[in-house]
Amino acid sequence: MPHTAFIAIGSNMESPAANCQRAMDCLADSPGMTLLARSSLYRSEPFGKTDQDWFVNAVVRIDTSLSPEELLKTCLSIEQEMGRSRSEKWGPRIIDLDILFYDDLILKLEGLEIPHPGIPERSFVLVPMNEIAPDCIHPQLKKPVKTLLEEIENPQQVQRMDSDG
Repeated sequence: MPHTAFIAIGSNMESPAANCQRAMDCLADSPGMTLLARSSLYRSEPFGKTDQDWFVNAVVRIDTSLSPEELLKTCLSIEQEMGRSRSEKWGPRIIDLDILFYDDLILKLEGLEIPHPGIPERSFVLVPMNEIAPDCIHPQLKKPVKTLLEEIENPQQVQRMDSDG
């Protein structure tokens, strides 16, 4: 039986919109995964380290036969293939793939926490997620995404991009 997962995608280097589209295509082409929905692309102000270019962000919904650990390995492999460097926390990045949810699983391992702990404070995740799955329930907070978006304390600026990028 397939598992449903949501993955956040972000980039603020080189051609961010093209990088996000390429990451979506890589996910869709990965063994053990079916891309079910993709949000629009959004421009968003940087989070954490603010003296850098704005990001382009999106969220995808997938069905997968992969375990959470295998899904993480696939995401890390796509990041590496696209040239991701992990030299600076919250720094500029060519691509960033984060597993947000995996069914209603609550998991904490070294290097993998599901649901992603930053979801409730990140407009750049909640806005695109709300577009494709507003009623998805956060398994720890027991609230739908649309409610988390309404309750965010310090929202970042997030702007939907035109389809032509």
